[in-house]
Amino acid sequence: MGITDFINSKACGKPVHEVIRELTDGGVDYSFECSGNVDVLREAFVSTHDGWGLTVVLGIHPTPRMMPLHPMELFDGRRITGCTFGDFKGKSQLPLLVDQCMQGEVKINFDGFITHEMPFSEINEAFRLLEEGKSLRCVLRL
Repeated sequence: MGITDFINSKACGKPVHEVIRELTDGGVDYSFECSGNVDVLREAFVSTHDGWGLTVVLGIHPTPRMMPLHPMELFDGRRITGCTFGDFKGKSQLPLLVDQCMQGEVKINFDGFITHEMPFSEINEAFRLLEEGKSLRCVLRL
């Protein structure tokens, strides 16, 4: 388990997915994309094995660009899915988590999720920080 090979995409002379498919005899079973770059997402997707490869997109992409996939690429059995907040289901699991936190059964440092506090008048700056990936959560004071 773990990393077996490292590929420098700038030094391989051809698309990374071709190198990965050669190294793995057809593609990897799982690929994870966490850079927020749709070009990397495409490489991760086409690096998976025909028939059963799964690409997991982790997090939310900063720009609203469309995924660069042709619909026919999904017909060979590859799959793509997204994952935010791990596998936590906010609608059904959040009330229980809140109750557990309030009763002291679960201790979570919620303050650690707040990276910035700003006056409401700086809301545009708060959004800029979020879009640039420099802020996780920003509390705006009225």
